[in-house]
Amino acid sequence: MSRPASRYPTELELEILKIIWRHGALPTSSVRDKLAEETGRDLAHTSVITTLNVMTDKGYLARKKDGKSFRFRARVRENTISKGMVGDLLDRVFDGSAAAMMLNLVESQGLSPDDLNELDELLRNLKNEANSNG
Repeated sequence: MSRPASRYPTELELEILKIIWRHGALPTSSVRDKLAEETGRDLAHTSVITTLNVMTDKGYLARKKDGKSFRFRARVRENTISKGMVGDLLDRVFDGSAAAMMLNLVESQGLSPDDLNELDELLRNLKNEANSNG
């Protein structure tokens, strides 16, 4: 039995979405070229076409005829996908505990002093907002 389809893009689909979010609507050949340049994935043209068509079927992309080829544009927003994927990770791995997820992230990433200062300032601001609202 095959595994159920994910509600979120695969790794390759996400790479393609990132390219289209950065560069706007692109023809297949440009998607293929940017994948090779930006990610090191040098895929066959037919593999890129297949992936773009699957992404269109899933609702991630829209395609429009452009001469002899198609141009693909994103139908989903970056923040919608990222929020969904983070929410899914939060629920599945950390049982919905944002604090546990944040602690794990901070402890596992070796943050620089600048990152720690920025995080400290963000937390101070959030505490101040919570205190003034509550």
